[in-house]
Amino acid sequence: MKLFMGVFFLLFLVTVLGADVFARRDLLTPKQKEALEKVDRVLVEVLAITDQGQTDAKPLAEAAIRQLKEAGYTVLTDPAQPHDVEVKIKCEQRKVWEGTSASGGDADLPDSPSRVWKGPACQLAYLLGGKKMGWQKEVRTDFPDALKAAAEAHAADAGLYAMTKLRERLERYDFPILLAAEWGQEDRLLTLLDDPAATSTRKVLIVAQLGDIFSTKAVPHLLSALKEPDLEIAQAAAVALGNIGQKESIPVLIEAMKSGKPELQAAAAKGLGILGSLHSDFSVITPLIEALKNDDVGVKTEVVLALGKLPDKRSYEPLFALYKSLQKMHSTDSDPKQKKLKEAVNYTLKQIDTWEYIQ
Repeated sequence: MKLFMGVFFLLFLVTVLGADVFARRDLLTPKQKEALEKVDRVLVEVLAITDQGQTDAKPLAEAAIRQLKEAGYTVLTDPAQPHDVEVKIKCEQRKVWEGTSASGGDADLPDSPSRVWKGPACQLAYLLGGKKMGWQKEVRTDFPDALKAAAEAHAADAGLYAMTKLRERLERYDFPILLAAEWGQEDRLLTLLDDPAATSTRKVLIVAQLGDIFSTKAVPHLLSALKEPDLEIAQAAAVALGNIGQKESIPVLIEAMKSGKPELQAAAAKGLGILGSLHSDFSVITPLIEALKNDDVGVKTEVVLALGKLPDKRSYEPLFALYKSLQKMHSTDSDPKQKKLKEAVNYTLKQIDTWEYIQ
């Protein structure tokens, strides 16, 4: 039964917890994977289209090229030059492409191509050996109507205004990090993570991507990141350690859940839930139950959800006591945090009830 549960939750991790990059790479041939891991020379082609037709794409291209160079890639703009992959960026004042499928896969990600968005957008994709791969991203302006937005900003040219705003958005979108993860380039990601000039935002993104590609090589770096004074980096490291799935990370996450700040405790609990379920390691149950005593609602919620990933009858009594206390609170449904906690408790109690029934 324990073997069944371990396999079940492994499948759950791959399909539900965002191993999007891993799933897509799993569809590549060994030859394609090898080629992508060695990518260095990147051909960039940028197209800019307004209501008046094709316009100067140089400012947009400069923004994209600068980011790729910062990530260490050799960037080319001449198709005649030898290159490993081709990155295509199409920016439009009015997006005409319909986007990905309605749901599932990339469609559920915040930077996926949107079927409903018809305003200014830049669509990003890459080709390997002249073949378009499944990676698709999109950045959008804050406004859906360039004509209205330009008029409000007293800008004479709506198309130029839209392209300027898209360039600003593209400059803030760290797509080379996503590409490095997509291509399985963990060494490049680790080098960028250790770069003293890397911003906190970039480090958080890199850490998350290392978790998504299950980079065991990154574990020592993530253990260091777990001690970062920057809580966002430490939180990302805790979740990434859980996703990577090394059992040896369990004691470190237990300690972080016990002694870290509330934000880190919540992330550590989440990581523990993933690791405990993956390895059917019930040693995490006792520290998780102990963490239910935490007064922080966010921590308590993640602890409850973690217990739901590894159903154990020892959890039932303290969870039911929490359930009863929440029922007495009249403000529960009006407080978003309390409401989320209540939903988590209901979910986990059902998981335990179901698991006890099928054993």
